[in-house]
Amino acid sequence: MAAHRVTLAGEDDFDGWRDAARGLAEAGVPASAVVWEVEGGEADLFGAGDATAAPAPTGASFSVPRDFVSLAKTVVCHRDPERFALLYAMLLKLRANKRALGDRADPLVDRLKAMEKEVRRDAHKMHAFVRFREVEDDDGERFVAWFEPDNHIVRREAGFFVRRFTNMRWSILTPELCIHWDGETLTQSPGATRADAPDGDPVEETWKTYYKSIFNPARVKVKAMTAEMPRKYWKNMPETAAIGELIAGAQAREAAMIEKSRSVPAAPKAPPPSNREAAWAALRDEAMGCTRCDLHCNATQTVFGEGPLDAKILFVGEQPGDAEDLAGRPFVGPAGQLFDEALAEAGIERASTYVTNAVKHFKFVLRGKRRIHQSPGAGEIQACNWWLGQERDLVRPPLTVTLGASAARAVFGKAVTIASLRGQPRLLADGSEAHVTVHPSYLLRLPDKDARRIEHALFVEDLRRVRERAEELTA
Repeated sequence: MAAHRVTLAGEDDFDGWRDAARGLAEAGVPASAVVWEVEGGEADLFGAGDATAAPAPTGASFSVPRDFVSLAKTVVCHRDPERFALLYAMLLKLRANKRALGDRADPLVDRLKAMEKEVRRDAHKMHAFVRFREVEDDDGERFVAWFEPDNHIVRREAGFFVRRFTNMRWSILTPELCIHWDGETLTQSPGATRADAPDGDPVEETWKTYYKSIFNPARVKVKAMTAEMPRKYWKNMPETAAIGELIAGAQAREAAMIEKSRSVPAAPKAPPPSNREAAWAALRDEAMGCTRCDLHCNATQTVFGEGPLDAKILFVGEQPGDAEDLAGRPFVGPAGQLFDEALAEAGIERASTYVTNAVKHFKFVLRGKRRIHQSPGAGEIQACNWWLGQERDLVRPPLTVTLGASAARAVFGKAVTIASLRGQPRLLADGSEAHVTVHPSYLLRLPDKDARRIEHALFVEDLRRVRERAEELTA
């Protein structure tokens, strides 16, 4: 059988791979009969001869699991030249068996999952270890950074830096390609060299001084440190210039700290964390890497719940907003401020409650520089419901309050209306109660002042009844 040649526009050309793979799969072309290459790259040794172009999709498409789409978007950015062929082979398996991706005993699945993990780790390194230096150009102040990724992640991660440094003019230079942001438009240019990047700026001396002051020699674990922060990144980070000196003197400094501590009365030891606290901390840490739906791709971070694990009231909101996404904490934006005010009016201390969301990542659309909230879909609520269930199992609240329709759907497992359940306690499967009310953001969206005043009073009254009922249940 003649081979089919697919030439992709770039090393991370997911759209090109998807369109070609769909046409090939619809035509029944086996994985062994496809040659994948990147435009401008070295031709495949087996790609010469009678290779033909891949057939175009016919329009009679077929569906694949969302998890595979997320996996493919990530694996396409891996440096392995076989990634396109491996993904196509997996696509053919999924067309025959939609559950094939769940078979971790399959060497192909295992390899793709490992590649996905490597790309995500590389992206994490880019987020953590890019260091901007200030320079002056014809348009004024610009910040420039040098980074050497292991995989083809630069375009994939550009959005993260646009969201994080929207109001800065910046450039990130890498050997493969460079990206530039002028405050409005993201552009790219060919790769650069380390010599094209600035060496440092005056701010770095202050940063080095701060880093030295917080360095704790008693906690130095060189192997763990280099595993998390490989030496290849050290030359691009101002604080790492002092690491060699600090490590070399760590033993002497630790001895001095011990000697000094002998002359100071020992502080009372804090009680060890309970099993429940340790389980919650492990759950939160695991949630930080959640990829159960596609929302993690654009959100800054997972926003997990917070509050005492013996809370009598657990509040469930919809999802983090822009402020929560950046801060990493629930209900800290405008709706959170209104929520705090209403709690105070109802006689509830927020610090005594556990506050979380049905969905842990921010869903939004970009309009210019602004990130506009979008309500999560049923699939996203379902995907994230595992985390909420684990939180409720750990806190075991006598009373759960759902704020808005999305939260109610997550708790009750089906679509419900606020009007039909508001003010009527509902018994949940675990024997606890659920109360339904509006989300604070609903009050913020009301255009009429009188309507806002009336709805605010109703919201506070809902919360007051919640407090009274919680007192009854725990008396």
